[in-house]
Amino acid sequence: MDILSTALAQDIVTRTMRIIPYNVNVMDANGSIIASGNPARIGELHAGALLALAKQLTVEIDEASARNLHGAQPGINLPLTVHGQLCGAVGLSGAPDDVRQFGELVRLTAEMILEQAQLTGELQRDSRYREAFVLNLINGDHANRADLVAWAHRLNVQLDRMHAVYLLEVDDSRAPVDLQALQLRLQARLPATMTAATSPQELAILDFYDAPGPGHHKQLQALAAALRDLCPQPHALTMGIALHGIGQVATSWQSARTAAHIGRTRERGHAAGKPQYLYSYYNHTLPVLLSGLNTGWQAGQLRAPIEKLGKNKNMLRRTLETWFAQDGHPAATADALHIHRNTLDYRLRRIGEVTGLDLARLEDRFLLYISVLLSSE
Repeated sequence: MDILSTALAQDIVTRTMRIIPYNVNVMDANGSIIASGNPARIGELHAGALLALAKQLTVEIDEASARNLHGAQPGINLPLTVHGQLCGAVGLSGAPDDVRQFGELVRLTAEMILEQAQLTGELQRDSRYREAFVLNLINGDHANRADLVAWAHRLNVQLDRMHAVYLLEVDDSRAPVDLQALQLRLQARLPATMTAATSPQELAILDFYDAPGPGHHKQLQALAAALRDLCPQPHALTMGIALHGIGQVATSWQSARTAAHIGRTRERGHAAGKPQYLYSYYNHTLPVLLSGLNTGWQAGQLRAPIEKLGKNKNMLRRTLETWFAQDGHPAATADALHIHRNTLDYRLRRIGEVTGLDLARLEDRFLLYISVLLSSE
């Protein structure tokens, strides 16, 4: 097997020679020295290692034996195996009686290093495989649905369960973001989740659960709590709509992205305060659903009321955004805008006059609400 790389072999030499006073050589499965405390020997064919690999047993070479083996030196050579497979050998230079006591220690250390490297490699390969699967799902790439179903089966992913996609946005203005390390930490903490990097600062997180309804909020809070421990950089987390079925993952992802945008837009309409870092489709359901109307001639008509506000458009629009954000309560709206109630009443009357809409009429108010939302996009 090819797990024994030159870098790993040198790591074995470096770490073992810190604790024993003898030279250590590491040989590949062909008996060639690929790392040594004596760099001049790298590349040589090691006779003792060839014997140890052929017999799959520890081989000792004393002074007399060394004279009969070309280029051999006294020492002890032990085969290295990882999960039952032979991958190389490790040798200690010196009289066998002197180095024998260290042989097993060095072999165990070397095999532990190799097993750890193999496990890390498997985890990274599994992580990349899972990431590619998530990217296919959120991109709506369902050209071959049977392949995706088979892929899900191999990963033991049950997409008939309720699932939601989350958007994690990490602020890298203070420190670089290592999304790959974050993905591995998240997988270790929450093995059921699956992740995919969608940009250098964004992560899609696919999570599964069985509790519909009020469980949405608890699920968001639980994931947010885990990320506060795992991700030291400032970040925002948005939950998409919870659905089930392999074809609905892309829908959940799109709803999370839209909810994140709308959540930040609505913040600007509120009174100044600490920025939010948690958003959810369930807190912005109507705006998220209406966002799909922002195309075609109908969209132009829906945005028309806001376009009529003229030179005071920014002030009156902010007034409307805050009014809707405060559910139409005059006192709360005036407080949020830091204006007098009479000023608010004047602005609302002016909006009605300019747009030709009656803010006391539900249909007109709803049309104005849609106009504000679409114009915000």
